[in-house]
Amino acid sequence: MTTATMTNNGLKTEALTFRPGQLEDLYAIYCIFEETLADLIKRFGSSATTSWHDPAALEKIWQERRPLFEHMARTAAQFWIAEHNGEPVGYARSILRDGLCELTDFFVKPGAQSLGAGRGLMERTFPVEGTTRKNIIATTDMRAQKLYMRHGVVPRFLIYYFGREPEVTSVETDLVFERVAAEPETLDRLAAIDRAIIEHRRDEDHAWLLDQREGYLYYRDGRPVGYGYLGSNNGPFALLDPADFPAVLAHAESEAARRDREFGLEVPMINLAAVEYLLARGFRLDAFAAVFMSDKPYGKFENYIITSPPFFF
Repeated sequence: MTTATMTNNGLKTEALTFRPGQLEDLYAIYCIFEETLADLIKRFGSSATTSWHDPAALEKIWQERRPLFEHMARTAAQFWIAEHNGEPVGYARSILRDGLCELTDFFVKPGAQSLGAGRGLMERTFPVEGTTRKNIIATTDMRAQKLYMRHGVVPRFLIYYFGREPEVTSVETDLVFERVAAEPETLDRLAAIDRAIIEHRRDEDHAWLLDQREGYLYYRDGRPVGYGYLGSNNGPFALLDPADFPAVLAHAESEAARRDREFGLEVPMINLAAVEYLLARGFRLDAFAAVFMSDKPYGKFENYIITSPPFFF
């Protein structure tokens, strides 16, 4: 546990405390996330709604998000909480996957953003030892982006959420769609595709995704050429040939329609094959965009769709 003394007009105030996060802290930090998101949407003038002011909705979404928050906590490289007067006011987490350090969470309550919590959290969380590359999926909040740029990452491309009421549809293809489970051979095949597209292996994330969502490998002539995840949330999708996105997304939308699920995707705007197909299908764009930031250009994100919700890409 570390502390930082703050002053206000020259007067000493309570210490700002930083401590490692634990599984027991997850609901508290989830509430910080929701409160911060609601404030951000309000400042952006968006008409989007959150569950922050509805206790029943807050609890419902927490139960849906809980497995994700637990996964991120258990596999974090660094997980820190900032407290003021003994109450959590902010938190940050990062993961390290095959040399890639990603800041997955960074949220400070609106009333505490002038206390220095953000700076202290970043210093403790990002990057971590063993990092060869680093990235953040950020909001378009300029205050946060300025802080991120000071830590060596810059914007590369926008990510938009595309959604619609799904319908059964199809695109002619020679792909074979195979449902898969978390077996060593499957993880090796997923890793080979990841190495070709996002340039790192991440078995712990694929194992979690395969447990929580419907995982598919896509084959052509007996060779794996991509993968995708379907469920109440979708993604990631990675394809060696981006021309296969229409067929893959048609399959994903059809499965959502058959199961009476909502359907949406977090799409890098450099993925023109996916963008053009989704617009032609009548998908709507959410006004709340994200920004992919990294310390150096890497990967083939024109071949990729981000994990939803986009806590890790």
